[in-house]
Amino acid sequence: MADVAERAGVSVSTVSRTLRGLSTVSDDARTRVEAAARELSFVISRQASSLVTGKTGTVAVLAPTLGSWFVGQVLRGLSEILRDAGLDLKVYSVGDLTERAAFFDRLPARRNADALLVVSFDLTEAEFARLDGLGVPVVYVSQHAPGRASVYVEDIAAARAGTRYLRGLGHRRIAFVRAAPDSGFTCSSRTRLFGYREALAEAAVPYDEELVVSTSRGRRATAEAVGRLLCLADPPTAVFAETDEIAMEVLWVLRSSGIDVPDRVSVLGFDDHDHAEWLDLTTIAQPAAEVGRAAGTLARTLIGDPSADPARHVVLPTHLIPRGTTGPVREAQGREDPAREEPTWEKPTWEEDGSSV
Repeated sequence: MADVAERAGVSVSTVSRTLRGLSTVSDDARTRVEAAARELSFVISRQASSLVTGKTGTVAVLAPTLGSWFVGQVLRGLSEILRDAGLDLKVYSVGDLTERAAFFDRLPARRNADALLVVSFDLTEAEFARLDGLGVPVVYVSQHAPGRASVYVEDIAAARAGTRYLRGLGHRRIAFVRAAPDSGFTCSSRTRLFGYREALAEAAVPYDEELVVSTSRGRRATAEAVGRLLCLADPPTAVFAETDEIAMEVLWVLRSSGIDVPDRVSVLGFDDHDHAEWLDLTTIAQPAAEVGRAAGTLARTLIGDPSADPARHVVLPTHLIPRGTTGPVREAQGREDPAREEPTWEKPTWEEDGSSV
């Protein structure tokens, strides 16, 4: 830093203020310092500056998986905001109960980040309490956390609208396929299921637990879940999947089984995944990358302004995109056709020798 100051003709403190992005430096001095730093290949040490400023220049993210399209989109949008602010991104992926317990026991983000973003993570009250005492701003992403900074879409309202759409097409037997409870996404799963149930109730359609099935990640698990639905005495005419990734697996199972979509079964997803348009999947679109950008902007505000509202909520819109995987319920399906003749069966009579007649 002394070498940069000598070459730029300024004091060491001016170099420090310039490279920390403070506004108390003239434009001329800033230009000379930045030029000298480039010529000397000098990069400010985050660890050293944090001793002075108390800031690490890093924002941490806690997520249950990095294999989700939604989490990937959130990280993409978040990284754009952090990059523009000169902040680094640190990601903690907690994939099982052991890792989860270790994270909340040690809280590694406590001294290694200026803010923590919790993405699509269903927390217990004890875990919320641990994060409340973290000592840095915490932003909950894709979750409505009362009294805490949150960025999310209205999952309940969106799922209610999606179910209403299927009802408007004439469907009464609407299945809901959700992620397994151990997936880490049960927060969205629970709220979307609640919206689905609300829409059924307002249409006076009884809630049927047999129409709600869970699947873990993978086609086999989804095939088993869809198989349970198709084996019902009164199978569904429509499937509402909690995410587009699940909806795509449902489509694969139905089409590979020779079941026409949407003629026999309509399929609705949630997300507007990059592949949804290619597969002509009807979906409820949420702006996943914009969720990440909004969360990054909120985190920057909370880091830079101690007086900012620590419980601010940012709610982003969703909208339905009708495509080719949904259509009106078929009027004359076999089990619903009143003109269909049921097979008859007559009780056999028996001869004395035990043979039937």
